[in-house]
Amino acid sequence: MLNLDAAFSALADPTRRAIVARLALGEATVMELAEPFEMTQPAISRHLKVLEGAGLILRRVEGTKRPCRLAPAAVAEIDQWLAMLRQTLAANYNRLDDVLAEMKTKE
Repeated sequence: MLNLDAAFSALADPTRRAIVARLALGEATVMELAEPFEMTQPAISRHLKVLEGAGLILRRVEGTKRPCRLAPAAVAEIDQWLAMLRQTLAANYNRLDDVLAEMKTKE
């Protein structure tokens, strides 16, 4: 299972969230990922290492390039965890609706 602490820690940085959002559109090289940012390629590479260490992205070797892509399993595990939270919140709201409806009928 994915280490959620590492994943959310990696996603706490806005630059890394932007990189993940870009990779959601498809695979990209380090240079392509660096284009919209006012930082050096080595700085982007450090962000990519954090994302890779958290299991959020995968890299492959293609000659001198190192294209990156999202790790589908990691995204699915985060979504699964968030789905559990959504279900819990929905159950809480449903119970609150029931209490409020009962209070209203007593009035």
